[in-house]
Amino acid sequence: MKLRILLLLGAVIAYGCSTTKPEKEKSTSDKPNILLIYLDDLGYGDMGAYGASKNLKTPNMDFLAQNGVQFTNGYATSATCTPSRYGLLTGTYPWKNTNAKILPGTAPLIIGTDQLTIPKMLKSQGYATGIVGKWHLGLGNGNVNWNATISPGPNEVGFDESYIMAATQDRVPTVYIENNKVVGLDPNDPIEVDYKENFEGEPTAKTNPEMLDMKWHHGHNNSIVNGIPRIGFMKGGASAKWDDYKMADHFLDKAKQYIQSHKSEPFFLYYALQQPHVPRTPHPRFKGKSGMGPRGDAIIEADWCIGEIINTLKKEGLLENTLVILSSDNGPVLNDGYYDDAEEKLGDHQPAGVLRGGKYSLFEAGARVPFLTYWKGKIKPLKSDAIVCQMDLLASIASLVGSEQITEDSQDLLNAFLGQTTVGREELVLEATSRTAFRKNDWMLIPPYKGPTSLKKVKIEIGNDNEMQLYNLKEDPSQTNNLAKVHPDKVKQMLEAFKAIRGEDYNKSTKVYKLR
Repeated sequence: MKLRILLLLGAVIAYGCSTTKPEKEKSTSDKPNILLIYLDDLGYGDMGAYGASKNLKTPNMDFLAQNGVQFTNGYATSATCTPSRYGLLTGTYPWKNTNAKILPGTAPLIIGTDQLTIPKMLKSQGYATGIVGKWHLGLGNGNVNWNATISPGPNEVGFDESYIMAATQDRVPTVYIENNKVVGLDPNDPIEVDYKENFEGEPTAKTNPEMLDMKWHHGHNNSIVNGIPRIGFMKGGASAKWDDYKMADHFLDKAKQYIQSHKSEPFFLYYALQQPHVPRTPHPRFKGKSGMGPRGDAIIEADWCIGEIINTLKKEGLLENTLVILSSDNGPVLNDGYYDDAEEKLGDHQPAGVLRGGKYSLFEAGARVPFLTYWKGKIKPLKSDAIVCQMDLLASIASLVGSEQITEDSQDLLNAFLGQTTVGREELVLEATSRTAFRKNDWMLIPPYKGPTSLKKVKIEIGNDNEMQLYNLKEDPSQTNNLAKVHPDKVKQMLEAFKAIRGEDYNKSTKVYKLR
């Protein structure tokens, strides 16, 4: 009798163990961590997995591509940074917001505090939310006092924790901002920032070229910080100014700390790297590693940072329960304001790969970028031709975590992002410096735009033409053959679909971003 009781008790215990374990696994997989890695100006051809030259080694990004879903038709919403970041976080076409354009460091916040964002949606599902790195979506309501609480900002649009730069590395203010306050600020040395007039007696690249360690090519000739000329004027804040050459390490440490401090709860981390945007200032230990000058070295540095982040997830036992998403805010540019040998040392490398154009351009290289998803044990290796957009992450992540909060423009492509289908979007409006174009399946339509066909200072074709342009991207990814006159019926069909989304004023804008 005693034996039978013991056997029965053992069976009950075994049954209990067998039923509780799956429940635990289900609860963790229902709320996976989400790591969004966002690079700055990384082109379609700047990764080994996308055909980079042998000299430019990106083993960590390639690992994600080879063990996850590598999209060949992955898009930012725009060919410049601020609009892309707006579309990424809000799931909304940036051309719907007239303020979603390249911003100065003093611009007010362009995301409404009542607007749905990825972090806000995830907070409602019990997630911790954080951002580390580049922001460039405006701060405050205008006339920011950099010496007090700077609000609204990332913390007011869904991020519990933020550690950011206000705009870009080449723009003032050149300080880190943590949870709405400048880091390391001496109140006796207040910060002043202006984008129109210099402060009396403050040196600039034009007045004091002897102070420069980096020579400017166009635009970047205002205040000098760490020997680097910037866009905009800044005075004060000496103790708070960042070290450009340690920036990547600094943001990496903050990202690691965030992961480690939130490992016991579901978290969303938006890790926005500054590389390879100008000024390219890789740490000295990466100098010369690419043989392609600072731009190539900065890409290798960024790849190393990504490897360190993946290793952190692995060490903390989080890799199997973390969805990793990697992409870039827009296409590549070589000389974007400084002489740094990006053109001279390019060699046989093609930053845009087979695509035409680059940053600022309506051609494919403007917004078609590297786009990867990786989730150990959940996503099987796949090279996908599905058309996906960063704007779709909001609805897709909402579907993943069980939220019903979505936006009009964001599409639920979760199955595509998880590699369970190669079917993505059917159509997408793309933007470059307030001009828009339209992709539908394999076809791309670029309406007529006045203005220069290229930006001479950066040597990039931007897509302007007096004639309608139509390309079959499947047969002609380099967009060498304009088929508009050959297929007038297709032009008509595309134009009707484009107008249905964009409106009758689809080609209203003739403005072109002026390089400073």
